[in-house]
Amino acid sequence: MTTVRHTTRRRVVVTGLGVISAAGCSVDAFWARLIEGRSAVTLLQRFDPSAYPSRVAAQVDDDDWEGPGGLPESWRGQGRIAWYAAAAAARALDAARLEPAGANANRHGIAIAAGMGRYGHREAFRARAAARRPGQSTIDWTRANQTLADERAPHALDRRTPGSIAALLAAQHGFRGPAQAVMTACAGGTQAIGDGARWIGQGRADVVLAGGSDSEIYPMGLAMFSLLGALSRRNDDPARASRPFDAERDGFVVGEGAAMLVLESLEHARARRAPILAEIAGFGAAADAWRVTDPHPDGAGAVLAMRRALAQAARQPGDVAYVNAHGTSTIANDRSETRALRAVLGARAERVAVSSIKGVLGHATVAAGALEAAATVLAIARSVIPPTANLETPDPECTLDYVPRLARRQPVGFALSNSFAFGGQAAVLAFSHPDA
Repeated sequence: MTTVRHTTRRRVVVTGLGVISAAGCSVDAFWARLIEGRSAVTLLQRFDPSAYPSRVAAQVDDDDWEGPGGLPESWRGQGRIAWYAAAAAARALDAARLEPAGANANRHGIAIAAGMGRYGHREAFRARAAARRPGQSTIDWTRANQTLADERAPHALDRRTPGSIAALLAAQHGFRGPAQAVMTACAGGTQAIGDGARWIGQGRADVVLAGGSDSEIYPMGLAMFSLLGALSRRNDDPARASRPFDAERDGFVVGEGAAMLVLESLEHARARRAPILAEIAGFGAAADAWRVTDPHPDGAGAVLAMRRALAQAARQPGDVAYVNAHGTSTIANDRSETRALRAVLGARAERVAVSSIKGVLGHATVAAGALEAAATVLAIARSVIPPTANLETPDPECTLDYVPRLARRQPVGFALSNSFAFGGQAAVLAFSHPDA
């Protein structure tokens, strides 16, 4: 086998997008909702949330896509995280007009960030209930394991293994190049796209399907974030619950979905006359090395990641026209990200458009960065900056140009897309217009 080596970094472009989201399950519907700034958050409907302090979520409407019935048989029992990934991948590959890999399959890679998956409510809780010994503190593990085995639905172990999604996608589409599963929490989708771009830049692949998929909208997922005290309790006004950078925000809203990007070397894309939406000019990753659930107050990891993305892109802070912010709608994140942006952008910080699409989508956790990367690509391709929905009264410590409520039509030649996560993990993509 011949190994291809490149002494200079190859240019990487985006040629296809696919989304499954609470805002819509086609790229056009997704984008229209973001530009409108109309929240997709509603009262939670998938299960009874009455015992939870937060009862709102941004849920994918199953009527907006074909559901698991439209997927190959091998996907049927895999659960929502896998279903969303498969559907978004099919849409992205179709949009890129990419033919089956064929003889070039070993040059086609896959980088996927996926949530940890889940057991169903009955699977998990019947086993725990059976394990209890009335009046005792000990647990009957034999009974617990037997009950779990009896109640377990098909593909239970696959559903709890994020790497299974990358493997299934590789098998379905015949990609035999590098493949990996990324699990850097809410920075995962961005990290996967950055890793895929690095493979192409280094000559390890010509095409990479990259993105993220997740759904924490199930009882244990909602319970976990509720126990952290991180969720909005604006249950009487769901559409206004997710409000990044707003003084009246009270936490984030759980979302879900998937976004997949088709990445190619510029040469490969031009050779097959593929549609080119944007270029991935740089990628940066770093860690706060601070706390598990809190960002560094000054956004130390975020600063490093943004500066590394700019350095790889060989750009200056003055080149940044737009930042798609992580903007979760929590006090700690929004303020630390604002400080980080000031540190990186310097004197221009007040003049750079910054917005968060989580006011519409909520926080899609592991998938968030991929959805936001797709939005950043569209902002470049369509010369429109999506607004920060529900930003009505800015936090006095968040005073940048957050594009409140109304979209802004302007050329976007160069943009950053930020993602930050538990454990202080930070990942930033730098996108540019392909002609810039």
